[in-house]
Amino acid sequence: MGNGIWKGPNWLIHLAQFADDGTEDQGGLVYFLKVTELGQNAAVVIFGPLLQFHVNPRTIFASHGNFFNIKFVNSAWGWTCTFLGGFVLLVVFLATRRVAVTARHLSRLVVGAAVWRGAGRAFLLIEDLTGSCFEPLPQGLLLHELPDRRSCLAAGHQWRGYTVSSHTFLLTFCCLLMAEEAAVFAKYLAHGLPAGAPLRLVFLLNVLLLGLWNFLLLCTVIYFHQYTHKVVGAAVGTFAWYLTYGSWYHQPWSPGSPGHGLFPRPHSIHKHN
Repeated sequence: MGNGIWKGPNWLIHLAQFADDGTEDQGGLVYFLKVTELGQNAAVVIFGPLLQFHVNPRTIFASHGNFFNIKFVNSAWGWTCTFLGGFVLLVVFLATRRVAVTARHLSRLVVGAAVWRGAGRAFLLIEDLTGSCFEPLPQGLLLHELPDRRSCLAAGHQWRGYTVSSHTFLLTFCCLLMAEEAAVFAKYLAHGLPAGAPLRLVFLLNVLLLGLWNFLLLCTVIYFHQYTHKVVGAAVGTFAWYLTYGSWYHQPWSPGSPGHGLFPRPHSIHKHN
């Protein structure tokens, strides 16, 4: 291959050929990555809390103020947009050389940002609707009849309601989203498209970030939040992924699924020849 084309080991090319087997939506590597990430997230959220009885509760990851929680989890969507946006930008533009197509694929991140913002507001609304105002006293908690969170907090009290774990939601959503987007790279390589050092570096950074999100998701379900709050958060994150990547993005009036319109179909190549 010429300059800028992938010169690394052939295992990724073989995976790319595997990804082309089966149907377009549920064949090969893409389907494998979806099932693996879904199963892994489900296992972590459902069974992960059991590990709290076998880990040290005084580790750095058990503190809300730990470095990873502050610098990464609290800004998970920003990190995801930065790294994944760079990857989508390079893959789509190098494959098509078309600004409009590149912008359309990048709009999936705009949709993701809207999902994250909307979910966060919905979680706060649920907490407001299900909560009550309490004043902490040495003898316990005193219930107040203040009508909403704002007036309760203004009075120096505590508002307690059903709190869906926004961190579990966001990390689950980011993991599934990144697995969807990263799976395109194998097919990209299989078509012999340019894969210079910048693209390979950005892909590697996304893989590392995906691994970090999976690890921090495990830490979150072990050390923080109540069990049902975490399960509901993960379920909503999975449902948001399904509505977008599993359903809407396959429609013609959507931003399009990852890889859509980037690679020529085999039969179109034969006709051209």
